[in-house]
Amino acid sequence: MMKNIGIIIELDKGRIKETNFGMITLARAKDTELFAVVVDADAEIVKEELESFGITKIVEVSLAEDQQKNPVVRAKAIINVIKEYNICAVFGLSTAMGKDLLPRIAALLKASLVMDCYAVDIKQNLVKTSQYSGKTSATIKAAGDVLIFGVRPNAIEPVKASSLAEILKFDGTSLISKDLKVIKTGDTDTSENISLVEADVIIAGGRGMKNGENFTILSKCAKKLNGAVGASRVAVDAGWVPYSMQVGQTGEKVSPLVYIACGISGSVQHFAGMKTSGMVIAINKDENAAIMSNCDYYVKADALEIIPELIKHLGND
Repeated sequence: MMKNIGIIIELDKGRIKETNFGMITLARAKDTELFAVVVDADAEIVKEELESFGITKIVEVSLAEDQQKNPVVRAKAIINVIKEYNICAVFGLSTAMGKDLLPRIAALLKASLVMDCYAVDIKQNLVKTSQYSGKTSATIKAAGDVLIFGVRPNAIEPVKASSLAEILKFDGTSLISKDLKVIKTGDTDTSENISLVEADVIIAGGRGMKNGENFTILSKCAKKLNGAVGASRVAVDAGWVPYSMQVGQTGEKVSPLVYIACGISGSVQHFAGMKTSGMVIAINKDENAAIMSNCDYYVKADALEIIPELIKHLGND
């Protein structure tokens, strides 16, 4: 029996975020039809890219202009799409938007929800996610008429699968929220920094950075590497950087291609947040630091001396 799978597509300035393609790859399976749900965006613009990864239906959802940023209205619109097209499973990214949207959808539908997934068997409704600070993984059997999965960004390698997609229009302009009204929206970070959970390269700092001002060095390096800046809990608790930059058990769980740990001891709690990185490079003066035995390459040195030299070698802007 054919299963209809819904995939919530995240966009940035009208373009599809690269992390969507790994999620689509994960959702793709035999005897499934993939419905890409695009909210308040022109489906024609993203059609070709989505077709290249096996999407066969693109649902273009239109909302009233004053409701476009309202998460309750967005959740209601996607629920209506789920019902309209008999969708039995919904995939979304475990990003800031996904962590806000997916639980709302699950709560309103009273549906099963598993966040931070890195493997899904849609035929058997089995999903894998990490548990106990990343020490082990859990295989969960999801049950219900509709299943909701939050997929860890960068956890799955994108694989193309060419198809032809049909665009379906869905009018959600009549939807409103009486209980929640968005007064104003704005970026909490006005820079052009890449999202931490979606970055291919992360350079993170810990106690060894000594103060908040020194994180500007990491920012310069990250910009040259087209990456993001992270931090350990020590750096956040010291007030050097905001909590949004924290990687670890109580921060973000990340899966970049490369993770550069600068002056980070590598506690179990921090390792739980970045252990699924493709390559880990540590820079630390203490060769006995835990991070040194949990990395692919390390440099026994002061990060405050090494990173400026790396910036020089990466060239001028």
